Amino acid sequence: MATISGLAAAALRSLSPSDICFLQSLPKAELHAHLNGSIPCQTLVELAEDLPPSADTNNKITNNIERLKSGVTLDEFSDFFPLFPAIYALTSTPPALSRVTRDVLDAFLKPSSEPPPGFTYTPTPECDYIEIRTTPRATAEMSRYTYLTTVLDEIEKYPPDQAALIVSIDRRMTEVDIAECVDLAIALKAEGRRVVGLDLCGDPYKGDIATFEKHFKRGKEAGLGLTIHIAETRDSTVAESLALLDWRPDRLGHATFLSEEH
Repeated sequence: MATISGLAAAALRSLSPSDICFLQSLPKAELHAHLNGSIPCQTLVELAEDLPPSADTNNKITNNIERLKSGVTLDEFSDFFPLFPAIYALTSTPPALSRVTRDVLDAFLKPSSEPPPGFTYTPTPECDYIEIRTTPRATAEMSRYTYLTTVLDEIEKYPPDQAALIVSIDRRMTEVDIAECVDLAIALKAEGRRVVGLDLCGDPYKGDIATFEKHFKRGKEAGLGLTIHIAETRDSTVAESLALLDWRPDRLGHATFLSEEH
């Protein structure tokens, strides 16, 4: 069951029952759901308790896993990034990856059994269609190919008009890794798997976007859509934003600090 607090709770309380019914009746598509950023908190807690990280997990990851168990408060954009290694440690095997993918899909596409605490409306699904995006990771337990097919196996349990996959490419990747991920996305799409696009994501302070351009163009030529995280922070430069727009992306992610110069 989701918990709603703060401004979101205040906004929900301001709605009349007829407002809620109207909003629930509208068709909705979730097009920016990062798999590892959308895992229900209870799933993370259960994975942390039942599937502890290996003995060589460093103290920083272990400490963040403990934070996930007890609940975290995220006040700044940068607060979330340190949690990812802990989440990755908990989702480093095919069974754990299947579990989180299934739970994320269920959280979006199936109604909760009851509303959040403090509310009385009848829940409906969060959306009618979702494109989950995730960066394929090679671990001791699986290759990047296995990572993607594990996620796709869960996505494809839903019909095509309900769920699909976007392959995310992290700005911290080497060019060898970028090429591998794009090759996998193109090959899986050619096999008829439900891969619909490529995403440029990750820490906006990392990476040289020039390294990514030719690979994203290969994906676009193969029929994959392009979605680009752009202008996410006040430090994002006009030069980088213009270079990314030159890729002719189909969607922009965030774009919070695009200026009139664009």
